[in-house]
Amino acid sequence: MVDFSIENAYMHQGYSVIGGVDEAGRGPLAGPVYAAAVVLSPETTIDGLNDSKKLTEKKREALFPIIQEKALAYGIGFATEQEIDEINILNATFLAMRRAVESMHITPDLLLIDGNLKPKIGVCEEVPVIKGDAKSMSIAAASVLAKVSRDRFMLQLAEKFPQYAFEKHKGYGTKLHYEKIQEYGISPVHRRTFLKKIIGDNQDE
Repeated sequence: MVDFSIENAYMHQGYSVIGGVDEAGRGPLAGPVYAAAVVLSPETTIDGLNDSKKLTEKKREALFPIIQEKALAYGIGFATEQEIDEINILNATFLAMRRAVESMHITPDLLLIDGNLKPKIGVCEEVPVIKGDAKSMSIAAASVLAKVSRDRFMLQLAEKFPQYAFEKHKGYGTKLHYEKIQEYGISPVHRRTFLKKIIGDNQDE
């Protein structure tokens, strides 16, 4: 259940500005990885908010401006496919998270991070929360901002590279996507480290 239980527990320990952080797009074969950070007041009510993966695209889009309006602060960051190839997806995810947190106009004194690792952003204490996007209101809000932001960017890439049908699979490794790669080769927005076998089979491209 998504609520403020985790945030409230830490507020009782003396923390006052608690942010939730989540990412979107670690697994796809193309495009950037996005992250968002959100600070909410415990009195905030956002009806229907849940882990972004459990929401329809229409519901996520509807929640996006509501979260932006009700958040005390929020930030959105990303790391490019080139950065993913250079520093690996885990470090690129942490970089996106750092950019999201640093873009907020207030600095949290505690960050709840979805997952089991600390990105070591360096601005405050960090607490990993496994399946946090299904537990913490702040992390769930961040998951929606990150997911919607990335999906919107992938729609822009779909216009730029229409042959890959990014609007349908958002860069994930679907059957259709692999068929498009086999037909058209690797695009500039593909993560080459995710496609080593295909690149190896097509050295002339």
